[in-house]
Amino acid sequence: MEKYTKSMGKLIQALRKMPGLGPKSAERIAFHILRLPHSEAKAMAYSILKVKESIKFCKLCGNLSEDDACSICGNPKRSKDIICIVQQPTDIVSIEKSSAFQGVYHVLGGALSPLDGVGPENLRIRELQARVKVSRPKEVIIATDSDSEGETTALYLARLLKKEKLKVTRIAYGLPMGSNLEYADQVTVAKALQGRVPV
Repeated sequence: MEKYTKSMGKLIQALRKMPGLGPKSAERIAFHILRLPHSEAKAMAYSILKVKESIKFCKLCGNLSEDDACSICGNPKRSKDIICIVQQPTDIVSIEKSSAFQGVYHVLGGALSPLDGVGPENLRIRELQARVKVSRPKEVIIATDSDSEGETTALYLARLLKKEKLKVTRIAYGLPMGSNLEYADQVTVAKALQGRVPV
């Protein structure tokens, strides 16, 4: 005897493909969807399809957008003199939540990973080079991840951009606010020491 009906089994299998969802979580979400009023389930399905149909990438920075330019690139209040390079559009969301950055972004679409066959030609690096040659920003901030791929990408970009005689900086890594030094791992402590600032 099968555990679920065919349609329920298909829904659970589809949900399991989502990142961070294991079998139990997928099952819980599927049963939640089943309990939804028909109108809410239909609205949810429509929202998913609408996102797939209407979302594209900003022609300038590579961020998610519904127009040719994203809301950040199209905002006249944002400083075009500072470009922050990130790996994915989700990184922009994280930085924007801080309200600490008022420049513009450039999304690479990933990080260099020779083992996975991802080289410079697979990322939006040519677009970045063309962009900085035209806009000549005062500063380019590299905000890639602190893992090996992110660090490799940062070093590659720093060398490339310094040839253009641009000011290139890297975001600091270290101890998060409110954390205890004794619980921090060695890499985090090392990064915190390297990124120290005068007081």
